[in-house]
Amino acid sequence: MNKLDRIRLVRKALGLNQGEFARRIGLTQTALSMIELEKVALTDKNIKLICATFAIDEDWLRNGKGEMFGPASPYEKELLAVFGKLTADTQEFILEMAQNLLKRQEKRKA
Repeated sequence: MNKLDRIRLVRKALGLNQGEFARRIGLTQTALSMIELEKVALTDKNIKLICATFAIDEDWLRNGKGEMFGPASPYEKELLAVFGKLTADTQEFILEMAQNLLKRQEKRKA
């Protein structure tokens, strides 16, 4: 499977048609179609946009190594590593705190 096949796979995994996928990364449906058909080269900029927009692991997209979806933020991987080392009681406490923070954030947005 090459990176163009992986882009199609991402698009389908997200349930997006070419037009919607392209729009989210700042392309036209025609431009994305030309990339998928290998009539136009896939640029580094487009790879980075796809990865940033859809939280796709760049190494997976470029080389097929690892998992399709990478961490949603640069902190997620580190947070999960630390969280896994905590006791069950501490994990429960952290989860409750995170849920409370999320509620506050949502109230501020409203």
